[in-house]
Amino acid sequence: MLLLVTRRPDGATVRVRRVDQEVPHAVVGRESAPRWVWSDTSALYPGLLADGVRVERCLDLRLAHRVLRLAPAVATSPLATAAAAPFDAPAPAEPGPSAETLFDEVRAERPLDEETCLAELTAQDEAVEHATPPARLRLLLAAESAGALAAAEMRHAGVPWDPAVHDEVLRSLLGPRPRAGERPRRLEQLAEQLRSELDAPALNPDSQPDLLRALRRVGLPVTSTRKWELEGLDHAAVAPLTEYKRLSRLHTANGWTWLDTWVHDGRFRPEYVVGGVVTGRWGSSGGGALQLPRHLRGAVRADEGWSLVVADAAQLEPRVLAGLAYDEQLAAAGRGHDLYTAMVAAGVVPERALAKVGMLGALYGGTTGASAAVLPRIARAYPDALAYVEAAARAGERGEVVSTLLGRGSPRPGAAWAQTQLDALSDEGGTGEESRARAASRGWGRFTRNFVVQGTAAEWALAWIAETRRRLWAMGPTAAVGRAAEPFAARPHLVYFLHDELVVHTPTALAPVVVEEVRAAAVAAGRLLFGDFPVEFPLSVGTATSYGDAKGA
Repeated sequence: MLLLVTRRPDGATVRVRRVDQEVPHAVVGRESAPRWVWSDTSALYPGLLADGVRVERCLDLRLAHRVLRLAPAVATSPLATAAAAPFDAPAPAEPGPSAETLFDEVRAERPLDEETCLAELTAQDEAVEHATPPARLRLLLAAESAGALAAAEMRHAGVPWDPAVHDEVLRSLLGPRPRAGERPRRLEQLAEQLRSELDAPALNPDSQPDLLRALRRVGLPVTSTRKWELEGLDHAAVAPLTEYKRLSRLHTANGWTWLDTWVHDGRFRPEYVVGGVVTGRWGSSGGGALQLPRHLRGAVRADEGWSLVVADAAQLEPRVLAGLAYDEQLAAAGRGHDLYTAMVAAGVVPERALAKVGMLGALYGGTTGASAAVLPRIARAYPDALAYVEAAARAGERGEVVSTLLGRGSPRPGAAWAQTQLDALSDEGGTGEESRARAASRGWGRFTRNFVVQGTAAEWALAWIAETRRRLWAMGPTAAVGRAAEPFAARPHLVYFLHDELVVHTPTALAPVVVEEVRAAAVAAGRLLFGDFPVEFPLSVGTATSYGDAKGA
């Protein structure tokens, strides 16, 4: 059964009606649950959650549309080849008028009413039906939509946060809270030290041009103030500058202003952007949810009588590559133990650090340093895995599209890339143009090389989220709650996600069961994507009252 959800003309409430239409999309959730269909989960689901309504599964038309527009398997479909339409436009995050965008005219001409949504649903189903094979794309759309539900629920529930602990951390590192417009005491002390060491009384350390001029005046040949460049310099200003930059980032990104803005009623409510990165990874539109600094992990505190279960997947991308390439040797290296340690034990590389560097080089196209030195040994040990990413890189170098396991397509290189290639092929093209063309081709090849792995890892993570979400809900509440109560009261629920890591807020009595369910969900996600191929996705799982303790920070 389909439940079509659209917003009423007043923009404040939603209209829900049953649609008698059979749609063969894959299910991530209960088969018997109705499927909600709407234009945008982030815009419509929060209102339902506020009313105590939790949705089991849905189809997010906007997310699905974005996937299908780039998916190679449906590249010739009417949906993929059509001109810009309402579902190509970014939706406003909140009800009401949208910000001015390139697509405002499109949106104004064709509002996302029932007719528009039903037409889009039909177009998507027709596109997927003619894909070869359709099952993987259906699973991707279902998983993407399940991720959108989880993201909205995590924002609704919020990350339990102790403002007092956060404030204490800031005071210990920066000094007392400063007045508006002033630097914290510790930053001002470091600024004065820098002015003295660089003989620059008027130096503003927050100004990059000022800093570079001051550093060059004392004979330091710097081109930036990046950490790796500063570490190679021998000067008394380097240490205070490095410390100033570190603490300034904390103050700017997660200082008292952040605390006042993002933490209310003991909760930090992150704003995730599902599929916000071209590979399918999530982004964040506010609050820096994907960049939570180690210093502040201790501020994430479970409620009294509750605990945090923190789980992260070990060496996710190399394991995904093993499944993608059907590389049995690489899969065996990660079976039941640390993959990098197993590479050392097998004699592939002499030490674990080189195993990690070499594998990262294989995934990202490392061609220099230690990575390049050990890549030939890794290629001999795991030829199928290396051949898979090499093929993706060569396709990218030719300007071709590559895809993830479930069919998410990579974008094509832009007009500047194409012009560089044309310049090299022209009669006037010389060695300079040819060199630039080769560099551009190699750069795009490195992107597609990683796209297939990072994108498939994002699909595994979506499946893990969806299965964990389903299993947690099935555990039920620990106490009786009314029908209109807060949906996640007295029951375990997801509160945080970071690429390959999940955090569950759970009644402490249920924590051991939650640990097993999260582990089982990871196994199920692996089987969903890779079937019977023997690749494992082990988790590191910790349980504590604070995120910092669970992560060993």
